[in-house]
Amino acid sequence: MHFRIADTFTASLTKLANDEQKAVKTTAFDLQLNPANPGMRFHRLDRARDKNFWSVRVNRDLRIIVHRTGESLTLCYVGHHDDAYAWAERRKLETHPTTGAAQIVEIRELVREVEVRKFVAPKDEPAPAAATLPALFAGITDDDLLTYGVPPEWLPEVRAATEDTVLELAEHLPAEAAEALLTLAVGGTPPAPVRAAADSDPFDHPDARRRFRVVTDVEELARALEYPWDRWLVFLHPAQREVVEREFSGPARVAGSAGTGKTVVALHRAAHLARTNPDARVLLTTFSPLLAGALRRRLLRLVHGEPRLAERIEVEALDDVALRLYERNFGKATLASRDEVRALLIRAAEAEGAMRFRPHFLLAEWDEVVDAWQLGTWEAYRDIPRLGRKTRLPVQQREVLWGVFTRVREELAARGWTTMPAVYARLAEHIAETGRPPFDFAIVDEAQDVSVPQMRFLAALGAERPNGLFFAGDLGQRIFQLPFSWRSLGVDVRGRSQILRINYRTSHQIRRQMDRLLPRELADVDGNVEDRRGTVSVFNGPEPVIELFDDEEAEIDAAADWLRAVLEEGIPPHEIGVFVRSAEQLERATAAVVKAGPPFIVLDDRVETISGKLAVCTMHLAKGLEFRMVLVMACDDDVIPLQSRIESIADEADLEEAYATERHLLYVACTRAREHLRVTGVLPGSEFLGDIQ
Repeated sequence: MHFRIADTFTASLTKLANDEQKAVKTTAFDLQLNPANPGMRFHRLDRARDKNFWSVRVNRDLRIIVHRTGESLTLCYVGHHDDAYAWAERRKLETHPTTGAAQIVEIRELVREVEVRKFVAPKDEPAPAAATLPALFAGITDDDLLTYGVPPEWLPEVRAATEDTVLELAEHLPAEAAEALLTLAVGGTPPAPVRAAADSDPFDHPDARRRFRVVTDVEELARALEYPWDRWLVFLHPAQREVVEREFSGPARVAGSAGTGKTVVALHRAAHLARTNPDARVLLTTFSPLLAGALRRRLLRLVHGEPRLAERIEVEALDDVALRLYERNFGKATLASRDEVRALLIRAAEAEGAMRFRPHFLLAEWDEVVDAWQLGTWEAYRDIPRLGRKTRLPVQQREVLWGVFTRVREELAARGWTTMPAVYARLAEHIAETGRPPFDFAIVDEAQDVSVPQMRFLAALGAERPNGLFFAGDLGQRIFQLPFSWRSLGVDVRGRSQILRINYRTSHQIRRQMDRLLPRELADVDGNVEDRRGTVSVFNGPEPVIELFDDEEAEIDAAADWLRAVLEEGIPPHEIGVFVRSAEQLERATAAVVKAGPPFIVLDDRVETISGKLAVCTMHLAKGLEFRMVLVMACDDDVIPLQSRIESIADEADLEEAYATERHLLYVACTRAREHLRVTGVLPGSEFLGDIQ
């Protein structure tokens, strides 16, 4: 007998208290071990339309809804008695007549009256009267709608759907139908539907595999139920699976806005490559130890029970990988600190008579041009394209600067110091000379923030090999690095890029408002365009709250009140994140958290785990994290964009890049929220808040 678990079961499990979840898991384990156990209290649901729905008693109040046939038992839902029975009475598990996929379908005539959540028109645009809104799908035939997985009995409602009702309607449809309709509603083209052969198993259809999983033993069931939110461990979207399992002739990239599952794809890609290449060494990496720690924990859940597989996948921050490899091949690197390099630059500028160049400019020119590209000759510095460095430098000024940088290079060598770009450059040369890369495959998460030196190293690892390099990233979240040409370093992803458009992490309300911070299209230096239009969220939530106060103390008090209310609702501290623009505002955030009372941790760039506490950090460190509830504080007019940064820019041409990065920062912070987002500041507030209100 096949024992299956449905995504509706894991979703309902998350809504129960911890002690209730434990009781449910115990009963689920007993069912898996022996579904025919006479001790299991099965009760047929006489009022259910689907006569294969049964309830299983967990305790006096909790019931598991199972779909039971002679060949299979499927865990479908769990809840308190009346809620569980009502869920089963309104649904049936059937095979779609056109696609051949197994679906859990709501029975249309039994759907209760629900609140209709509507798109809200901008304040300067009056909402059109409901009666005048056109039907969104009037030009699509019934046959086409059926191929998208729309249940036949829901065709009338789909035909009548308008801009005001499509979101509420989508919540009642199977996922593939909801996603196709929402994509059509925003002017996109859904993926080509899959029609199963007449004699195929409806549970083997790609759309069914995303919501049903055969569980073979108690250990596998325990993994599926241990981390209910991480449903991606068990249920992978077909569009994600296609990227995970695809063969690429060279470097490849998956893109998409925040919440579309790029990290999910990176994790599964690493596991897939390790499974299909039994002797391969796989690197899964990102730019920060905090994110690397999160990736490591998720990967261990994904490959739990496959220890030999986990041993061949190395998960580590990219700088840590480089330093370890450098020490293995050349001895331990003595890195010059940023302050030490700055001091060397100032002394060299004095010696060369170049004090008209400010220390800030000298350090940026060193970091972003000379050291990043490892320029060793005057000719190389003279001729290099200054992408991202918009300050114009005549040849005469470059000559003076080269004298400064030459002195710094000589002083570093004399002291036995090196820099991270030099570490990466030497590793890349070593790999090219030996022809023995330390990894067969490299998967890079948050790839939009890979630096020039890091990309040179990655190119040496696998740019010339099929499937050698795989990147996951979003240009709209680039906050650390200036743009540069990947192709110039041998990494060409043209023709091997795919954009994910289904956002299953962030609610429609949050995604819709935060998308206003960014342009509809973003392009990299090599001409690869990320079109952000057509991205859809598949669930609703409350509207984000943006609130400004007269002073910081009033903001702190209001933030503390909100946090207390959230905690009293039963939200655990580790599901809450509080973010600010930079370290200068951390005191304001921690003051609010201290008043609210939960255990918390202030993250820095070496922390690898949150350990069940509320997280407080800067927007930069929020990258890659996600929380159920997010509070973004201190969004004052002189904080974001950061006034000190704006005032430090000498050339007005650099302002555009600075403002873009500040927008990206706010976008990153706000899109860490899955369900609830609250943004606060002191009047008059950041100029960016006007864009998202």
